[in-house]
Amino acid sequence: MKRRRFPIVMTALAVLLLLLIVGCLLIGSVDIPAREVLAILTGGEPSKATWGVIVLHTRVPMICTAILAGAALSVAGLLMQTVFNNPLAGPSILGVSTGASLGVAIVMLSAGFGVAAESIGGYTASLVGAILGAAAVMAALLAFSAVVRSNTMLLIVGILLSYITSSAISFLNFFATEEGVHSFVIWGLGSFTGLTLDRLPAFALLIIVSLAWAALLVKPLNAMLLGQNYAANLGVNTRSVRNQLLVATGLLTAVVTAFCGPIGFLGLAVPHVARLLLMSSNHNTLLPCTALAGAVVALLCTFISVLPSSGTLPINSITPLVGVPVILYIIVNRRRIPYFN
Repeated sequence: MKRRRFPIVMTALAVLLLLLIVGCLLIGSVDIPAREVLAILTGGEPSKATWGVIVLHTRVPMICTAILAGAALSVAGLLMQTVFNNPLAGPSILGVSTGASLGVAIVMLSAGFGVAAESIGGYTASLVGAILGAAAVMAALLAFSAVVRSNTMLLIVGILLSYITSSAISFLNFFATEEGVHSFVIWGLGSFTGLTLDRLPAFALLIIVSLAWAALLVKPLNAMLLGQNYAANLGVNTRSVRNQLLVATGLLTAVVTAFCGPIGFLGLAVPHVARLLLMSSNHNTLLPCTALAGAVVALLCTFISVLPSSGTLPINSITPLVGVPVILYIIVNRRRIPYFN
């Protein structure tokens, strides 16, 4: 039954993803007829030139960004939950997203200290800052995990690290210019609409490479489900695997955070959605299902955030509405869910 469940779930998710893509192409703040959207996508000339710009330079990049970011954050959350053996682990809960935000804040708000963000590379500087910030938090978490044996205590450590990085961000905000603070606040609301077509290939390449790296770690991840001692007895170099997961998770989180802002709840909730759909913790099927489910949930949030004739809501105003019910369900029904027992 479980073998049959995987192709059924993946097919259903793929169909749902396709429907959401069509919905996001057709529905937006500007009403564009479906025949015009089809003509634009097939290389035809639209009745209005602005419609072509909206579809090709706004809606298509937004859809691609949401799909890639949703898959990346969801897989990052799955990796963290496996490594820390904690169902409440995730990029936002354990402070990795906040660490990435601190790296971006240093770049965007450094003008208040006499350094212009543009002079140190713009998007490239933000990306590097986000990667270094996320990696620093992940390294600290792994260092504490060698000392702190309790998963609950380790979760608290992650929350404390998040508070420390948030404090540093507040310090930077205090001394930053008004323009820098405004830009950082807007960035912090989260959005899948910030990437242009010329920046999308670099974003896609980084995400795809990181996801491929995570896929190569499926076998040791399955071994680690039974504990690090068991994995070590099977010949798995647990320290090497954890370090690789540190880099892969940090890179996935940092890239999304740098380009889209700190997106909450996807990395925490979507892995549980995938487990509930498959009723399994086998990473051979769970990892691709998590990636596809993350793409679907991110695109669903994007679809919900679009207000016809009024603009687009920040994505972080939608993700809690999807993520919180999932987490509450997991907490209340944990003893009844097979993959926890």
